[in-house]
Amino acid sequence: MKLPGRVPLLVVTLCLFLVGSAGDAQLEGADRGIAPIDSASTFEVTGIDVDVSAADGQKAREEGWREAQEKGWRALWAKTNNRPLNEAPALNDAALNGMVAGIVVEQEQIGPKRYIATLGVLFDRARTGELLGVGGVVRRSAPMLVIPVMLTGASFTSFESRNPWQAAWARFRTGNSPVDYVRPVGNGIDPLLLNMAQTKRPGRAWWRMIIDQYGAADVVVPEVQLSRLWPGGPVIGTFTARHGPDNQMLGRFTLRVENSASLPRLLDEGVRRLDLIFAAAVGAGELRPDPSLIVPEAPPVEATPEEPTETTQTPTVETPVPTGTTTTFSVQVATPDAAAVSSAELGVSRVRGVTSALTTSLALGGTSVMRVTFQGDSAAFQAALQAQGWQVTGSGTTLRISKGGGD
Repeated sequence: MKLPGRVPLLVVTLCLFLVGSAGDAQLEGADRGIAPIDSASTFEVTGIDVDVSAADGQKAREEGWREAQEKGWRALWAKTNNRPLNEAPALNDAALNGMVAGIVVEQEQIGPKRYIATLGVLFDRARTGELLGVGGVVRRSAPMLVIPVMLTGASFTSFESRNPWQAAWARFRTGNSPVDYVRPVGNGIDPLLLNMAQTKRPGRAWWRMIIDQYGAADVVVPEVQLSRLWPGGPVIGTFTARHGPDNQMLGRFTLRVENSASLPRLLDEGVRRLDLIFAAAVGAGELRPDPSLIVPEAPPVEATPEEPTETTQTPTVETPVPTGTTTTFSVQVATPDAAAVSSAELGVSRVRGVTSALTTSLALGGTSVMRVTFQGDSAAFQAALQAQGWQVTGSGTTLRISKGGGD
């Protein structure tokens, strides 16, 4: 029996749910789902070491944070402009305080008169971009769906339950990366669709359905294999960067920490280095969407001419409806709360020519992704959105919309 090229999502979801229920009730319980950090509005500099002495521990800490802000600014400017640190323009404390959005404490020790720490500094992208000469914009790759896979002991884990590897990718700040990561929360249907077994399936039809569901263009699979020499002792992590449904390996490296308490630090460093591998692949042109994952468009239906009738009718004037091939768009929209999600879906569904608008990737407090089906091409869709008061950026089938000039 020949199966259709694309199975309706509702049927697929129902079948998966029944399979999971008949097995080991994979969807039961709330021990899954970690919302990723939204870092689109900040630049981040990590790994800043400070060692400061003062009259007391609190003053030493304040002085350490002030020093971290200055070091972070110089490092960010040097990296952005590819210049030496000593050429960075000097800024006073008031200017730095206005640019810094937060301090991330990676590790710290506070003594009676001394403060030793490793810190990260978050710079507001809008306020810092002009001084950096980049306008706050980072050129990014096509959207890449992230499926983190962890092997520990003899078992593989992805989104089946909360795990340290998923948590490391959720807290990774992607604002400075040229890779446009699509990071699922890991709840709902995610554990059934995005698991280790799926990363080994080369079948394109199933992959097309999944990446379309999550508003992505391709997939990256960051893997980690953890080995413990003894309980509580040294941990060795072997990290592998893979890309695409064919599991193309882009790079591999090994890291080690001396005890299990340092596992989060090991995984955070692993995520950072894997991002560098993926970013290098973007620069080399290797991290491109697989052409075989492009969803083929349905052929246009030819209209059958109607035979003229002798009955004379009064002509009516109607607003023209966009015609042409049905196109599916991935639309990004800022959703600070649940009300914004409902408002965006309702607003887009009312646009002339839209046949469906469904949120496929929910990120409360960040940017959600809707899958929108429209009767027409990209230019017609953008014009229809603008006619309803939406501001539209982007091109092709990937767009970003906002109301009132804000994201």
